[in-house]
Order: sequence, then C-alpha cells, then structure tokens
Amino acid sequence: MPTPFTPFTAILGGLLIGCAAVLLLLVNGRIAGISGILGGALARRCDDRTWRLLFLLGLPLGALAVGALRGGLEIQVSTPLPVLIGAGLLVGFGTRLGGGCTSGHGVCGIGRGSQRSIVATAVFMLTGALTVFVVRHLLGGAG
Repeated sequence: MPTPFTPFTAILGGLLIGCAAVLLLLVNGRIAGISGILGGALARRCDDRTWRLLFLLGLPLGALAVGALRGGLEIQVSTPLPVLIGAGLLVGFGTRLGGGCTSGHGVCGIGRGSQRSIVATAVFMLTGALTVFVVRHLLGGAG
C-alpha cells in the first residue's frame, strides 16, 4: 500500500515525535519507549498505570485523527494471522533481548547520548537493511 511521502509530513511527524518524547521526559521523567510503557502498564504493581494507558491509547487515536483529516484511512492486511502473531512474538522477544524497542533506543536513547542506544539503533538499522537485501535480491521477493 503506497503512502504519499512529502518532506513536510516527514519533518512534521519527526518533530511531533521528538517533542512528545521531550515533553514526557520533562513532565514525567519517563522515557517514551513503547515497550517499557506497555510493560509497565501490564505489570501487576503499577502506580502510574493511568498515564501509560493514556499514552498507549493516544497512538491509535493519533492515527485515526490524521486519517480523519485526510479523508479516511485505508488499511489492508494481506498477511495471514498466524504469521502476524509469530512476527509480534519475535518483535517482543527482540525487544526484551535488546533492552528496549526502536522508539526507546532510537528516539530517546540517542537523544540522551546513550552509548547502548546508539549501538542498539545501529544494529536495528543494519539488520533491517540486510533483511531487505536478502529478501529482495537473494530470495527474489518483492517485499
């Protein structure tokens, strides 16, 4: 499903994500890593569950708001459900293994100058590039 790309929307989106991460850090003293926010919200003992749930609720609501402004959202999922579930479990495992998710490391960790996040983000990016190369050029997929 092609998405219309413009430098303006990319810059605006990046600025909004960055501002939200900085605001959460300044106001709450928390890092805007989605896996950490979700993990905390699902924990048995969670004194700050309310802001975590509101943050997580804002993710799909933000997408719906943009869709409403643009005249609707077109969502097509052609991947079988078992593959989606397996992919989600692998992402969750990788997030635990990497000590955080891409948003936590890439947006917040690098912004704070964390060496661990810089290395983790470099590994994410290299792995993604290698995966695309293998799928498109060695396996012959159109992915």
